[in-house]
Amino acid sequence: MDTLDEAMEKAGAAAYVIYASSQDPDMRYLTQFVTSDPIFFIKKRGEDGIVIVPQMEIGRAEDEASCDAITRGDAGFFTYLEEEVSPRRAAARMAYEYAGGDIIVPGTFPLAMAEDIRLFCRVTVDTNTVENMREVKNPRECDAIRTAQEQTNEVMALAESIIRHATEKDGALWHEGSPLTSDILRREMHCWLLRHGYTARDTIVSCGKETAQPHNAGSGTLLANEPILIDIFPQNEKTGYYADMTRTFVKGEPSPEIQEIYDTVAGGQTLAEEMLRPGITGAEVHNAVVDHFTERGYTTGDEGFIHSLGHGVGLEIHEGPSLSPRADTPLVEGNVITVEPGLYYRKIGGVRLENLGVITKDGFVCYTKYNRRLIV
Repeated sequence: MDTLDEAMEKAGAAAYVIYASSQDPDMRYLTQFVTSDPIFFIKKRGEDGIVIVPQMEIGRAEDEASCDAITRGDAGFFTYLEEEVSPRRAAARMAYEYAGGDIIVPGTFPLAMAEDIRLFCRVTVDTNTVENMREVKNPRECDAIRTAQEQTNEVMALAESIIRHATEKDGALWHEGSPLTSDILRREMHCWLLRHGYTARDTIVSCGKETAQPHNAGSGTLLANEPILIDIFPQNEKTGYYADMTRTFVKGEPSPEIQEIYDTVAGGQTLAEEMLRPGITGAEVHNAVVDHFTERGYTTGDEGFIHSLGHGVGLEIHEGPSLSPRADTPLVEGNVITVEPGLYYRKIGGVRLENLGVITKDGFVCYTKYNRRLIV
């Protein structure tokens, strides 16, 4: 927690305070406690942090949280509730009294609560201290992400199998007697993940010209001889950690243009993964892939390689560090990142391939143990 102490010292604050549920990744990271209702995490300078929970949650918090826990009653909430104008004002006073002075809060801190606390002390907004801490994963976190990716490999295999065994009728793919739609394939993947302890939202199953839009979720019947782009990023319900993976398939014969784009994207992904190591910047790797595409005749304007090469993954699906043109901070051991080059053209379609892995002292260890194959 020395990093938080440094942030407090710089801000002239007595404590670092978060008010959130465990849906907030910073709260989940600092406490490892799962709660649907917002609670306070307070760390005084030079001391360990604590969570302040309702009486009904104290036993569970003592068993499950990675920090100490006390009840709201022990922190004086009910006394303040008799003296203040509202429960929120009483909670604000409780946080101030326990902190013992001015506080520093993350940028996601609720405004109304911050305004009430400001009646008692100065509140400074932090500049991403915990987000930056979360960029470097410890072995426990790496294990959680690798496990999530193993399940993601399996669910992608399910999707590929359904596409491979689909039959073709007048250019459309059929599955179990009905047209195979984006929604049906997405639902099959989501149900499989739920049975294995994962949830997935906003999964992309796009086809044909839809694939030219990187985040088009996809709709309608999947087609033979057209690119089918699947991007799935499930979250483990128990650990909270995500995985992330994209593959592009064609059932039948791809057009020569899609085949060439696929080969070029695959080459760019291999190039990037071979470059990744501690000390290199995300910008260097991203720009090398841009150069690779340009050498193959794929320049970028409003089409082509129209997004960053990759991003961090952890308790959020998109977090630091980034592999992007402006990512000038060197990568370090413990960064878990995606490598997802893509090329997109409105009249042809798009191809994206995404792997996930960790930066080690020796380079990049890929967690995505899944073949790259276009034709299924």
